[in-house]
Amino acid sequence: MKRSIFFLGLCLILLAACGPAAPSTPTVLATSAAGVLSVDPKQDLGPISPYLYGSNYGPWTAVPADMLQEAFNSHVTVLRWPGGAWGDQNDIQTYQLDAFIAFCKQMGAIPTISVGFQNATPETAAALVRYANIEMGYKITYWSIGNEPDIETLDGKKIDPVYYNKQWRAIALAMKAVDPKVKILGPEISQWGTDLSKTPKYPPVQTPTGQERQDWMTEFLKANGDLVDIVAVHRYPLYSPSLGPIQVDQLRQETLEWNQMVVYLRTLIHDTTGRDIPIAFTEVNSDPSPALGGVGTPDSFYNAIWYADVLGRLMSEHVFMVNQFVLANRQGGLGLIYGSQLRPTYYVFQMYSRFGTEQVYAASGVPEVTVYAARSTDGTLTIMVINLADSDQKVPLQVKGVTLSSADVWRFDLTHNATDLGTQKFSADGILDLPAQSISLYLLGK
Repeated sequence: MKRSIFFLGLCLILLAACGPAAPSTPTVLATSAAGVLSVDPKQDLGPISPYLYGSNYGPWTAVPADMLQEAFNSHVTVLRWPGGAWGDQNDIQTYQLDAFIAFCKQMGAIPTISVGFQNATPETAAALVRYANIEMGYKITYWSIGNEPDIETLDGKKIDPVYYNKQWRAIALAMKAVDPKVKILGPEISQWGTDLSKTPKYPPVQTPTGQERQDWMTEFLKANGDLVDIVAVHRYPLYSPSLGPIQVDQLRQETLEWNQMVVYLRTLIHDTTGRDIPIAFTEVNSDPSPALGGVGTPDSFYNAIWYADVLGRLMSEHVFMVNQFVLANRQGGLGLIYGSQLRPTYYVFQMYSRFGTEQVYAASGVPEVTVYAARSTDGTLTIMVINLADSDQKVPLQVKGVTLSSADVWRFDLTHNATDLGTQKFSADGILDLPAQSISLYLLGK
């Protein structure tokens, strides 16, 4: 699929701005007969948000000049700026914002802006919105306030949710007073889990006095559930220095939690606010630390396999926005672009750039193999098959109402970096030959 077609689909969806939230009822996971991959092109599951294919970017993580073209070709569709805690530690300057917007225009990416919390006031946040959207006409829709308040400190002390929620509301109201069209994300806490026991609390650990711990998300939704436009969290599932380097099997098993995490968050939002609010994961990676060189660190090959499946699961749960962390980096394992190198996860975005924009039913009955399907704007049926296993697999594919003859095949594995393998014929029995630890994309004509 041509890049122009992809961004045509992107623009059409962007016209809807936030769009309606997904329903609060738990998602029923697609099922398939044992040992089979099943696709039904006539079961339309709705549009896929173009904001799924995002990353983070900031003044501290600039793309090297000789790698700018690679950044422009990445197919990253949305950039969260200035990324991480930089906006809380520094005052955003207007010339920095101008440079970022110019960069987004070159990339064809949509900007989202995080104003500071610790070093900001309602007045300074409103001034930045006024500069960006009124004076400069940038029309930036998506904004957030601060970063990971559950782990940051203010004047050397842990931030209290009561204070945070009050100040967040004051800043949000000031920003919306300047431009009522802005959509504000929050609270962007540092982690998320599958149930109440696995989400950030205040204080972080039980105190000897028995002080009742507050759940960060619940308190935020009680205070600001009427005002927040998109509920945003971060997720670094395998950050645990005491447990040693991340292993491949840990990543493989971890993907199974993402559906349940979204269902829990969506249910909590609805039960607390009475509303269905879109969901975003605005920082995602296996590990936020500088770790690199391991079999499962963010720079690793298998991190790409893991991330491709995470995106597929979040897409199936109708998540509105996902931002991988981070587009470029000058040290450690984080970064799609590292100096003059392209990390393996970079190619996940290239694979998904050829995926369709309208999701259709797909289900796997094969352990450690997942399948996602969609139609593109020109009617092409696209089928993404991810083999998370360490061995090659032969797997039957059944597409309801379609006689499989041939498809344009794209492949990411140990020997292919989002490579077009050309037109390939299906076997008479529809068996797919899936390399170990691979992503395969099949494009079937109208």
